[in-house]
Amino acid sequence: MTRQYEHFINGKWATPAEGAYFESTNPATLEVLYAAARGSKADVDTAVRAARAAFENPLWRDLSQTKRGHLLRKLGDLVGEHAEELAQMETADNGKLLREMRGQLATLPEYLYYYAGLADKVQGSQIPTMNPAVLNYTQREPLGVVGAITPWNSPLTLTTSKLAPALAAGNTVVIKPSEYTSRTVLRLAELTVEAGFPDGVVNVVTGLGAEAGAALVDHPEIAKISFTGSTATGSAIAASAAARFIGCTLELGGKSPNIVFEDANISNAAMGVVAGIFAAAGQTCIAGSRVFAHRSVYDELLEKVSARAKSIVIGDPREDSTELGPLAFAAQQEKVGSYVELGVSEGAKVLTGGGRPEIDLPGYFYAPTVLTDVDNSMRVVREEIFGPVAAIMPFDSEEEVLRLANDTQYGLAAGVWTQNLARAHRMSRRLEAGTVWVNTYRAMSPMSPRQGFKNSGVGIEHGLESMHEYTRLKSVWINTDEGPVADPFVMRA
Repeated sequence: MTRQYEHFINGKWATPAEGAYFESTNPATLEVLYAAARGSKADVDTAVRAARAAFENPLWRDLSQTKRGHLLRKLGDLVGEHAEELAQMETADNGKLLREMRGQLATLPEYLYYYAGLADKVQGSQIPTMNPAVLNYTQREPLGVVGAITPWNSPLTLTTSKLAPALAAGNTVVIKPSEYTSRTVLRLAELTVEAGFPDGVVNVVTGLGAEAGAALVDHPEIAKISFTGSTATGSAIAASAAARFIGCTLELGGKSPNIVFEDANISNAAMGVVAGIFAAAGQTCIAGSRVFAHRSVYDELLEKVSARAKSIVIGDPREDSTELGPLAFAAQQEKVGSYVELGVSEGAKVLTGGGRPEIDLPGYFYAPTVLTDVDNSMRVVREEIFGPVAAIMPFDSEEEVLRLANDTQYGLAAGVWTQNLARAHRMSRRLEAGTVWVNTYRAMSPMSPRQGFKNSGVGIEHGLESMHEYTRLKSVWINTDEGPVADPFVMRA
């Protein structure tokens, strides 16, 4: 019998107000995994009200920063204890390799430990004044109820990137996970109660973006929205937030350049290209989908990348031998295929891949694809595909590749492969991207801040800087002079 999941509100399971559910399917086998509550505006309102009540409850409001850190550390311990369960769930939900999800879950507690340590490091400062009798200081306060909308490609990691700093700062949270990957976020919410967080501090409303997601964004009691997803949706969220003068952190799309210079270790660079676009079936916002190779090494790199693409083992993501699993859902498979067809119509050549591979499983698989004869003006090169499709182009000079790499609406990430130290620093300085990797790709840490430039988003995730995203700064002035006011019509310092 298919399991049915409810919303998780105020520390307990809550049936949807309209009694509706939707099904989640394994993208590799097309097996129905479970049904989840289809959230409505009423469900979101219940969750936000519960979060607001928890924010004002002395059990959470008056909890010391250090004790908030203790709760996050306990949650990290619990995530570690349940890592295998959570990894299996995520692989079944979105088709990512089980060994990759095991790797993510092995490091996920470190994210929670990191923010546990930061919880009592958020502090204000004393400001000098011209009047020694006046004390001026600042303090950082939590915002209130944070709405977090998370995607399907790395549900727990991307949820934790929002949840951990929000909780460390003292906020309460309502999460709307992707409808394709609901249950691990629900399980995480269960674990927050087991860790000792008061009821209502963490709530989850499942459902569709146009219904539950939109209701969360527009709810008047939401103090901030943190969203990871498409640039188009992020733009709509930013407009809604701006209309109500609330903050938003948006990690959006990307079309990242991966640049290989003539002095690079070409074998390592080829593996970096493969990792940048074919890992996770290309379903990552930081995918290195635009590959630029110096003309003198273009043929060699192309040969190595295409040979490795052809040898990638496609299959059941639960098997250790599998290197590429399915795309997450049918519409994503159709989107990737349509973009490859578009590229061909624009003049691109499919060197390898370009369709569904021959495989026994019935799921949403798409072969690793390498496109050549492309240029930076083509839609297949300019628009985010979110699939295992690499467009590889030659270049002749550093200035030329900088111009091409920066000629995009996006600015999330970039890769550079070179043995020239001066060039590495020069490129890192001039590339318009929030993250630049040199002689590596797809590396990240909870300690290292991430920010999207241009249409890739606003705000910061990870690192000490992300704590400021979930606080507001207050300036306090205290006059210690008990004498009479000299002139009430003159501004004082």
